[in-house]
Amino acid sequence: MSFFDFDERVLKLSEKAMENCKNILKNIEDIQEYNQNKMLKAFQSCKVSESHFADSTGYGYSDWGREVLDKVYATAFGAEDALVRQGFQSGTHALTVALFGMLRPGDTMLSVVGIPYDTIRSVIGIEGDYSGSLKDFDIHYDEVPLAGNDVDYNALEEKLKSKPKMAYIQRSRGYSLRKALTISDIKKICEVVKRMSPDTIIMVDNCYGEFVEKYEPVQVGADIMAGSLIKNAGGGIAPTGGYIAGRADLVEQCSYRLTTPGTGRELGATISTKREMFMGAFNSPHITGEALKTAVFACALFKEMGYGVSPELDETRGDIVQAILLENEENLIEFCKGIQSGSPVDSYVTPVPDDLPGYDSKVIMAAGAFTLGSSIELSADAPLREPFAVWMQGAFNFHSGKTGVMLAANRIIDKTTK
Repeated sequence: MSFFDFDERVLKLSEKAMENCKNILKNIEDIQEYNQNKMLKAFQSCKVSESHFADSTGYGYSDWGREVLDKVYATAFGAEDALVRQGFQSGTHALTVALFGMLRPGDTMLSVVGIPYDTIRSVIGIEGDYSGSLKDFDIHYDEVPLAGNDVDYNALEEKLKSKPKMAYIQRSRGYSLRKALTISDIKKICEVVKRMSPDTIIMVDNCYGEFVEKYEPVQVGADIMAGSLIKNAGGGIAPTGGYIAGRADLVEQCSYRLTTPGTGRELGATISTKREMFMGAFNSPHITGEALKTAVFACALFKEMGYGVSPELDETRGDIVQAILLENEENLIEFCKGIQSGSPVDSYVTPVPDDLPGYDSKVIMAAGAFTLGSSIELSADAPLREPFAVWMQGAFNFHSGKTGVMLAANRIIDKTTK
């Protein structure tokens, strides 16, 4: 019995797609199990108890649960220390706190993989004219352009001769078609940076990458990383927040930017979210695996339909994002309508392109999510510009994620055959 009216062609293509990706799905489940047990061990070694779920008020002094949550993430990530706070408004906010926490006037931030994602550009001061950017504080920006869609290691070595204060690595692709960086890629970059400029801080924007592989960037040479709790690291349960994790001295510097110099991590009440943040942490490896499986299925299905995909089916994945090249604006919009119709929340809503802060073109977003803006839940978004690629991510579980992808395929097939 089917609850949805799928075109027979979509059903047949989906069966073939599942056959093509079954071995990849099994590999994801192996990583999922490894990371879930790693998180279970972190909870046990940090002696999490129900008392840690209690709220704190006012200044938040002696908030034991907040401190234990920091330890859980640090342990699971293989980091010396971590700051996990509901006060981080987004992944970009967590990254901003980290950048301002570690960089000083006259320092240079070197982006290793070309220009960063849209919303961080205004923080740096390379787009827009916003007061309070790094540029306003005489912090300089430089970048290593990509060699095609890959890291240009020769150019990186040349740039490192100037001994920049920070080498900044964006793990996920943003609105580009360069590949997301795997742990192996990040390790290679870190080795080059430390060989050429040992004192340079290596920072990783880890958004969309947590628990995709068995290791995290700080375990292969990165000094610090940051991300969002409404992406992988919050398991679809944390209602807001973000994290910074890595070297203890650098995390401490960031804590002084988070609150005030001197008080740092000691301040910050956690109100009505701590239970969900612990639950989100615990579920994050499993949920990430479900999102990955959904991305792989989407890749296999749309490849069968004749569309370009990135990453390809047999590529090692560095994040949960699947890009699909839909060839024209109409297909892109239909895809997002299909994803929206497969959502548990607001499935009846029709997404439309619109202007959004931080983006240089109209953007269409599909997300019927329990948490507003959550991209560990099934979602898709795309700027309406060439090459008319949509970036899809998330799914609480593979079964509903697969249905959402099939509904998106259904709309495109319906539209192209009318």
